[in-house]
Amino acid sequence: MRLKETGILARIRVLLPGGEDLLDDCGVLPTPPPGQQLLVTTDLMESDRHFRLAWHPPALLGRKLLAVNLSDLDASGATPFGYTLTLALGPEIDADWLEAFLAGLAEASRRAGVRVLGGDTVGRSEGLGLGLTAFGCATRWLRRDGLQPGDTLYLDQRPGASLRGLRKLQAGQRWDPARPDPDLAAHLAPEPNLGLGVRLAALPEVHACLDLSDGLSRDLRNLAEASGVTIAVDPGLDGEALEGGEDYARCFGSALPQSDLEARLGLPLIPAGRVLARGEAALLAYDGTSLLPLPDLSFDHFRP
Repeated sequence: MRLKETGILARIRVLLPGGEDLLDDCGVLPTPPPGQQLLVTTDLMESDRHFRLAWHPPALLGRKLLAVNLSDLDASGATPFGYTLTLALGPEIDADWLEAFLAGLAEASRRAGVRVLGGDTVGRSEGLGLGLTAFGCATRWLRRDGLQPGDTLYLDQRPGASLRGLRKLQAGQRWDPARPDPDLAAHLAPEPNLGLGVRLAALPEVHACLDLSDGLSRDLRNLAEASGVTIAVDPGLDGEALEGGEDYARCFGSALPQSDLEARLGLPLIPAGRVLARGEAALLAYDGTSLLPLPDLSFDHFRP
């Protein structure tokens, strides 16, 4: 059955928290509480570039679209409250697919306590384009540019599971909800530790943080460039951890000892690197004998 914009909007109004208020061309952003900043993040996901329709169940894709945006807000120290949604739908997207996608997005929205605030829909010649802009409020904006020489970088989860999941999909394995594979789950339906970023922002000894989405070989470089320092990658991280992306871990820097941070946060941490004064290269890795510049091993969104 061919989709029509009026039908799509009707299902959004019924299924998504906040959808019942989508009655005008514009929505309203609430005023941040006193002493807090309004933060915003946007992600685009394109079929055959970021996901494949044949591999990705629509309900899980709806969950992932929201999760990756909320992860960005959380890593900045923000508590999310809402989002706008943009759908660009090709003719292969039918009503059943859209219903399952919106149901997954709605479930994730309720779990996170966020509402849809507006958006847009458009048809396209083929494929699927998804856009989500999420909003949140932060008492302290935990930025990327605060690292100091002597800091250690930590992760709240070991990276690489999403890359393993992608490789399994490329090899022909598919998602089976009766027997969920943890690597496939990490790639198809990531569950970032939302709320941890807000707790990190409350610690003045935590100097910088980002959401680990592009892969360590790029995200650590992003931190180093923003802070004007050099980062030496922890030798305990293997090539899979350095190359992989879409892990959505908190990656943060602090001068506090690991044991102190683990006690305060109540969870184990994984060292990712140490911060040095700025040298010739932003990112260094140990090759067995010495520290050498580490190239960018991550996914290139603009690759032909």
